[in-house]
Amino acid sequence: MSTIAPYGSWKSPITSDLIVARSISVGRPAIDDQNIDWTEMRPGEQGRNVIVRRDAHGQVRDILPAPWNARTRVHEYGGGASLVAAGVLYFSNFADQRLYRLEPGGQPQALTPPVDLRYADYVLDARRARLITVREDHTTPGEAINTITAVDINGGGLETGGQVLALGSDFFSTPRLSPDGAQLVWLSWDHPNMPWDGTHLWLAAVNSDGSLGQPMLVAGGVNESIFQPEWSPDGVLYFISDRSGWWNLYRWRGGQVEALHPLEAEFGEPQWSFGMSTYAFAGPEQLICTYSQRGQQTLAALDTRSLAFTPIASPYTEFHSLRAGPGQVVFAAGSPTDPVAVVRLDLASGASEVLRSSSDLSIDPGYISIPQAIEFPTENGLTAHAFYYPPHNHDFAAPPGDLPPLLVESHGGPTGATSAGFSLSIQYWTSRGFGVVDVNYGGSTGYGRAYRERLKGQWGVVDVDDCVNAALYLASTQRADPNRLAIRGGSAGGYTTLCALTFRKVFKAGASHFGVSDAEALAKDTHKFESRYLDGLIGPYPADRELYVARSPIHFAHQIDSALILFQGSEDQVVPPAQSRQMFEAVRARELPVAYLEFPGEQHGFRRAENIKRSLDAELYFYGQIFRFKLADPVEPVEIENLS
Repeated sequence: MSTIAPYGSWKSPITSDLIVARSISVGRPAIDDQNIDWTEMRPGEQGRNVIVRRDAHGQVRDILPAPWNARTRVHEYGGGASLVAAGVLYFSNFADQRLYRLEPGGQPQALTPPVDLRYADYVLDARRARLITVREDHTTPGEAINTITAVDINGGGLETGGQVLALGSDFFSTPRLSPDGAQLVWLSWDHPNMPWDGTHLWLAAVNSDGSLGQPMLVAGGVNESIFQPEWSPDGVLYFISDRSGWWNLYRWRGGQVEALHPLEAEFGEPQWSFGMSTYAFAGPEQLICTYSQRGQQTLAALDTRSLAFTPIASPYTEFHSLRAGPGQVVFAAGSPTDPVAVVRLDLASGASEVLRSSSDLSIDPGYISIPQAIEFPTENGLTAHAFYYPPHNHDFAAPPGDLPPLLVESHGGPTGATSAGFSLSIQYWTSRGFGVVDVNYGGSTGYGRAYRERLKGQWGVVDVDDCVNAALYLASTQRADPNRLAIRGGSAGGYTTLCALTFRKVFKAGASHFGVSDAEALAKDTHKFESRYLDGLIGPYPADRELYVARSPIHFAHQIDSALILFQGSEDQVVPPAQSRQMFEAVRARELPVAYLEFPGEQHGFRRAENIKRSLDAELYFYGQIFRFKLADPVEPVEIENLS
């Protein structure tokens, strides 16, 4: 029989200790002959990124020993930090950003000099004994210089940092060598575009001396986003383009671009990091891919001869980093009840095998809230999307007539998306009696280019409207207490949170995790990759400075009537700590309940177990104080200014 207790006060087995002690991040699998490798980010090892191998005998072991950390800072968001080929590991080490080679049984050997050169997104050019990579050069004053660069795998780049192959654009990604080594393709784009706005796909012959011939434009432009160019095993160039309004599959042969399976679905993703992959070849005649419709992903096979397209049955609803080989495909995947795992799928039998899960927890389904995809009305007669998680804990029930507090989740990006995949951090809240709505506001990906472009010039408006309307919709349908609505988010989601608290009167409380409070400061003080991002989200700076000021919560803190807690990393280069500190001081001057926690050594997103735990518990404690419910378990208190 369930115990009657107020929402928020339910005792849950999903504790912060359990989350950080038993959880890792897994992803970026790769197939190397008979081995399958992947990356694990381990909070218990100070956020170290480890390369793990499963060999042909099923034995699993780390192949990157401590304290080495495979993580690159190219674009600050990194990705594509390692490559395994013929048993040899190549990786960027986080501490010094140098590129290393690690032979089995050996020690890492540096391939690049000890200067501020950063590398990502490698492809092995075995014929010429080199890696072709994206290099970001921070050795000279001013903006970093990005190039496509070749690095000698025998250490010939120790003085120069490599041979530049392509330059002249602001950004490069995805260098891919044809199977015969004769041609190279890559993507480039320039300020103020982001890669989901418009990119160019180039192809060039590789000369006998390793240099490139005259590049030829294959596809793309300032208003067409190309994603993941890839060569098939028989040497045909494939890629994803949103020229139709949806990221769909194409190929280029005989000088012509051919659409493979037109569909109102997204086969691509926003290129926030390197090495992203949504399709791969199991052979020259079989392409395995994933696509997203209404926030849910599906696995499918495409016959490259007949173009027959066949969905593949799977228990998973989200997929990342897909790789394939003869008869098999590996990927990172999750579902509403399964944490993200590295999975191998046998294409002949359809059987799947979990190689490593991000969590080894076995949680009773009675504590798990299943998300519901919802659509709700928003401004201008439009519809927006979200996933709603009702409070759920089979040990407890609320008093009759009571409505739960609601947490509105605003995802980062803002050009990103949330999914219905299992999230321990969401279940942390729902199992305690909170409702959670995870909003894919206008500007999110997964719903076509038009939906993504709703945010053009409207950041701080459309995202806020959609988060507000999600909360009001759930309150109007008796699924949330209208007097206990809260909003939370990290990075861009933190900006949406702060804007909602500043410019709307709907939320009682909010939590900003390394969120933007001063859009103008962000435009003037951030890294190269995002330095012109706001041109599209707000407007060109400084021409539209007045609009930046008008959209910056820091200048309107006198309008806030809600409680606020802020979390910040001391070494954040994306959103510098000064922004959160200024917001804290402004709200404190308003004599409103406010708290600020800054974590030494953390950057944009928390990676250390103790800090992840502290931020979760501190936020729960904060809501308990604001919404006046008693916590089921003792939590380290947070100093809250102006708490009456």
